[in-house]
Amino acid sequence: MAKKDKTHHVSETPATQMLRTRGVAFTEHAYDYVEHGGTGEAARQLGLDEHAVVKTLVMQNQDAQPLIVLMHGDCSVSTKNLARAIGAKHVEPCKPEVAQRHSGYLVGGTSPFGVRKAMPVYIEESILALPRIAINGGRRGYLVQLDPQVCVRLLGARPVQCALSDAPH
Repeated sequence: MAKKDKTHHVSETPATQMLRTRGVAFTEHAYDYVEHGGTGEAARQLGLDEHAVVKTLVMQNQDAQPLIVLMHGDCSVSTKNLARAIGAKHVEPCKPEVAQRHSGYLVGGTSPFGVRKAMPVYIEESILALPRIAINGGRRGYLVQLDPQVCVRLLGARPVQCALSDAPH
């Protein structure tokens, strides 16, 4: 199979459709998806700082109500701190098939934009201080870069402090 041309146009996804409809300025960045490569692999291929590559995590509270957490690529979510911040007893990641059912996206290609089911969105507060972020555009191997404030304006993302650093920064 021929290697993908990194500059070619990626077909529309529900995420890019939502961004275009709302007039959001963004740039598209395709890369070769690597199973379990995560944000580190995307950052490496695209020459980005993994701290500015934001992962979209579908989680659920004690009542199995889904929610989305946006986190720096080089950090993990403290579910204990997240639960405390949002007034939940308990928060845990959804199983991949459950996350896919809620979001409409394959795990590894989950975007917070254009999800199938409306869910509350929480964003690690320090992400909002970045000038630009790269976040999944609704397909594996595809990121969009945009102003992080778009997450607050379009998604109503609420800032929380629940990051655990995975790497020295």
